[in-house]
Amino acid sequence: MRFPSSIFVSVSLFTAETTAALYLSSTYRSAGDRIWQGLTLLFPLLASVLVQLTLTFIHRDLNRDRPLVLFLHLLQLGPVVRCLEAFCIYGSVGRVEEPYVSITRKKQIPRGGQAEEVERQVGQAEGKLFTHRAAFARTSVIQAFLGSAPQLTLQLYICVLQRGLSVGRGTLMVISLLSIVYGALRCNILAIKIKYEEYEVDVRPMAYFSIFMWRSFEIATRVAVLVLFSSVLKLWVLPVVSLNFVAFFLYPWVLFWLSHSPFPENIEKTLSRLGTTIVLCLLTFLYAGINMFCWSAVQLKLSDPDLINKSQNWYRMAVYYMLRFVENALLLLLWYLHKTDIYDYVCAPLLLLQLLVAYAIGIFFMLVFYQFCHPCRKLFSSSMTQGLWDCSMLLCLACSAPPPENRPVERPDPGPKSPDASGEPSNQFGYGTPNDTTFDMLDDSTYDIPIEAGPGVGVETYGATGYTVAVANPQGLHNP
Repeated sequence: MRFPSSIFVSVSLFTAETTAALYLSSTYRSAGDRIWQGLTLLFPLLASVLVQLTLTFIHRDLNRDRPLVLFLHLLQLGPVVRCLEAFCIYGSVGRVEEPYVSITRKKQIPRGGQAEEVERQVGQAEGKLFTHRAAFARTSVIQAFLGSAPQLTLQLYICVLQRGLSVGRGTLMVISLLSIVYGALRCNILAIKIKYEEYEVDVRPMAYFSIFMWRSFEIATRVAVLVLFSSVLKLWVLPVVSLNFVAFFLYPWVLFWLSHSPFPENIEKTLSRLGTTIVLCLLTFLYAGINMFCWSAVQLKLSDPDLINKSQNWYRMAVYYMLRFVENALLLLLWYLHKTDIYDYVCAPLLLLQLLVAYAIGIFFMLVFYQFCHPCRKLFSSSMTQGLWDCSMLLCLACSAPPPENRPVERPDPGPKSPDASGEPSNQFGYGTPNDTTFDMLDDSTYDIPIEAGPGVGVETYGATGYTVAVANPQGLHNP
């Protein structure tokens, strides 16, 4: 059984960031900056409350008689208690014989031949440890994008206004950046394991490194761009942020409405329709928070029973990064045109170029990950390079195509009439262009948490892939 290192890292970042925020808020109070003190405390408190609720919901503590654990969650000490419980479970493995075990079947990634199924026994203790790992993987994402990301943006904004960096503020900014990158990394790994659930996924160190570099450049650049823009155009930053957030918040709901699917009722049996709606709103709220700063590897699909889109659409990813790069360039251009004297100590053109290059480096590491380091790249139904290239060509064709009223219409020479023709021959071509091309990957999957159901054996079957190409062919040709 693997050591629960991911749980330890999650709890360490949580406690370190909370401690650093408390210390920095005390310095703001001593300096008389009540507004900065309140905002510095607000973001970790909001993230902490959501983390406590998530841990309680996943472990179903409300349905069990555990008043001490619930009280510790009220004191915001839930992650620490859960970490200690996970280490106790890890230490007890092998000391007591398991009365019941579950048998899981996973396919191995094919290395040239067909995939083979491998059976392994999972005891109750190991199953509980899997539950803890899954819970902390989700809380790391919540902590990163609903607590650490706003905190990093706020502290960098204060540094720009005050033209200085204190030790306490610098420490909190470093911890917040590490927390965001780690949360994005856990989101990537979670997406891989959800989509390839029926396979045994082994993530190599180079995959972790490429994801870390990709997310570091992407998130750091995005935060810097937002801070620079807000420092010179304070009244315009709210519409920009609100438009981004509302668009990503409503996007899953619009797709759900267009699918005409029934309202999902299988999230939790004990939840009412109102409770289910609140949970779905919180999920879309988190989804919007992630996409505000970086691409969300886990794509929501409310019409799916698992609420996750298990297909990889290269077109959607390409459109996101193209639009985000253009948006960052426009925000930096507006900052450059309206910069004030507080930026006299920096070379503005060089800073603008460095930020754009840093974002491009992040995209480069993303391509390296999907092309060479993805643990399930052999299961892709289409090449990522070919998919992104086709998407770029479609966008170029759409942008360069003339409007319909200015588009020339060719008329062929009318040939001799056929003896049995009953009317004028067709004299116009029907033009058609490729409407859409969608490249889907194999359904990914997670290392699911085994169900402790006694000596029985449970096997689940999952769907496979789809590859869809829709092309409209020219119509109306007449052959004389």
